Amino acid sequence: MIEGIKINCHSSIKIAKDKIVYIDPFRINEVPHDADYIFITHSHYDHFSTQDILKVAKIDTIFISTEDTKSSLELMGIPEEQIVIVEPNNKYEVKGIKFETVPSYNENKKYHPKENNWVGYVIELNGNQYYIAGDTDNISEIQNIKCDIAFLPIGGEFTMNPQEAADLANKTECKIVVPTHYAELVGTKEDLEEFIKLTNKEVKVLIKGE
Repeated sequence: MIEGIKINCHSSIKIAKDKIVYIDPFRINEVPHDADYIFITHSHYDHFSTQDILKVAKIDTIFISTEDTKSSLELMGIPEEQIVIVEPNNKYEVKGIKFETVPSYNENKKYHPKENNWVGYVIELNGNQYYIAGDTDNISEIQNIKCDIAFLPIGGEFTMNPQEAADLANKTECKIVVPTHYAELVGTKEDLEEFIKLTNKEVKVLIKGE
């Protein structure tokens, strides 16, 4: 399951299976133009970076994103038929890829309001379920998510903290968890250590760079 997974930076994820999937491309060093699909969780600059999107996009890339990015995608010259605008709590099948959208928001912070309809994704690839949480707190709507691999923010301030992320990881019954959103723009390496300590020993923690 972990073969082909790369954490580029922060919350920027690449999953290379039968198809090449990017989530929130950010600070991409190469110019591979290899994305079959680009998923965007919301419009903040560290998740929706036009310069990095253009590095990975190719002529027929499918863009799956939230409403607040649509005009920017169109200004980038992306054809309308290659843009899929999503909302939370829906199931989709687009060009052979199946995925669900789940809510992603803050409860007691101002950064990611629920009314913005920003999302996380559960993406099915090669028979496995990959949950990408986006920038969210440990909200009630995501307590019962079932997945094989969970990508969870742990840095606090803008998202859940290590304790909250570990609690969610333990509830999802995932086989592998990948902590994101720490030790770069926000969060620390100590947050990672705390997260690992609190996560059930049955869950493998995959650390970026490994």
